[in-house]
Amino acid sequence: MSCWLPGCPALSMCRGLATLPITCLERAKDLKSRLRILLYKPELGHRIRTSSKLQLCSRQRDSSQEVLEWRESFDQLLKSKSGVTAFHTFLKTEFSEENLDFWLACEDFKKTRSKTKLASKANRIFEEFVQSEAPREVNIDHETREITRKNLSGATSACFNEAQAKTRTLMEKDSYPRFLKSASYQDMSKQATGRGSSKRSHT
Repeated sequence: MSCWLPGCPALSMCRGLATLPITCLERAKDLKSRLRILLYKPELGHRIRTSSKLQLCSRQRDSSQEVLEWRESFDQLLKSKSGVTAFHTFLKTEFSEENLDFWLACEDFKKTRSKTKLASKANRIFEEFVQSEAPREVNIDHETREITRKNLSGATSACFNEAQAKTRTLMEKDSYPRFLKSASYQDMSKQATGRGSSKRSHT
C-alpha cells in the first residue's frame, strides 16, 4: 500500500531503504531466499542434523577402535596421540613419567635440522634426563649413559638412539603391561567394546 501524505510510515520506510547501499539490499534478498528454501524444504535441516550425528558417531567409532588397538602392541599405543596421553597419565600414578617424557623429547630432537639447535637441545636433554642425579633421571645402565655423554661432543640426531631404545624397552616390558591391566584402561576398553556392540546391534 502506498501513501503520499506527509509523515506517512510507509513513505519514511521507502526513503530509508533508498538510502541503503545496493550491496545491503542484495544481501537481504539473498538471506530471504535462503530462508524461504529452508522453510519450504524442512528436510534440508533434517539432513544437516543427520550428517552431524553421523560424523559424531564416526569419530566415536574411530576412537573406540583406537582404544582397543592399544593392547595389540606398544607401537600401536605410541602411534596414538590419545594413547600417549592416557599412558602418560598412568605413568604419573607410578611416578615414572620421565621415561615417556624422555622418549618423546628424543623423538622431537630427531626432527631438529639446525646444527646449533641440535647441540643445545642435546645438552638440555642430557642434563634433564640422562646424567647422574639429573632432575628427571631415566633408568639406564652406566655404560649407555657414558656412550650418550661421548655422543654429545659431536651431536647428531642419533646421539640418544641407544638411551632411547633402552628406555622404550623398559616401558614396553614393565609399564605397558601394567597399564593394560590398570583400572583406567579397563574402563576405557569396556566403554569402547560397549560402543562397538551397540553399533552392531543397530546394523
